[in-house]
Amino acid sequence: MKRLYFTALALAAIATANGVAAAPGEELLKQQCIACHAVTKPDQQNLGRLWERKGPDLHYAGDKFNREWLLAWLQNPTVIRASGVMYSKLVKPGADKGPDQIDPAQLQAHPKLSAEQAALAADALLALKVPGLVEKGSFKNETANVAFASMLFSKLRGCTSCHAAKPGGAAQSGPELYSGGARLQPDYVAAYLRNPHKFDPHVWMPALGLNEGDVQKLTGYIATLKQTETK
Repeated sequence: MKRLYFTALALAAIATANGVAAAPGEELLKQQCIACHAVTKPDQQNLGRLWERKGPDLHYAGDKFNREWLLAWLQNPTVIRASGVMYSKLVKPGADKGPDQIDPAQLQAHPKLSAEQAALAADALLALKVPGLVEKGSFKNETANVAFASMLFSKLRGCTSCHAAKPGGAAQSGPELYSGGARLQPDYVAAYLRNPHKFDPHVWMPALGLNEGDVQKLTGYIATLKQTETK
């Protein structure tokens, strides 16, 4: 509760600097988002906080999301993380001593916003950036060999063990990437691939030690994945 209180205070302080009243989008974030998402950088980025958070951090949303996708998604949210923000909390034993399964009944639906609310929220979220976190223009390989990059994604680097590249994919522990090209800014993808722990020191995405060529290839491949339908 303290964290939510101070997050709200931080937002209010930013919005009311020099006596300027909080913008409607910032008010909307305070009312509907901060209960689950960090919209200012947390003072503590420890494992306990990662375990307890209810939704992904949004304090660098402006470095991450594409506006068109964000605007549409806020009005009609789809499941990005089949297992929720914390995989282990939704696991249940499989039937007949089979593999453990994800219990979708425990996955909370994201609230829908009206078109007006979505526009306000999207603009407020896209204003949230962290200087130096994502280098603009660092993705350069826009003509990557998609066939080779697909093999790099699925076989050579094993990304499909956690991320689904198409609707109905088996991977569930990480966010789906079949809408990654529509959802994510390529410079963000490249920065995250280089060093995911720069975004969160305890996130379970491994640091793969990719060379820059592979970073560019994988980013280029993910940029082509723009399906938005869900299974």
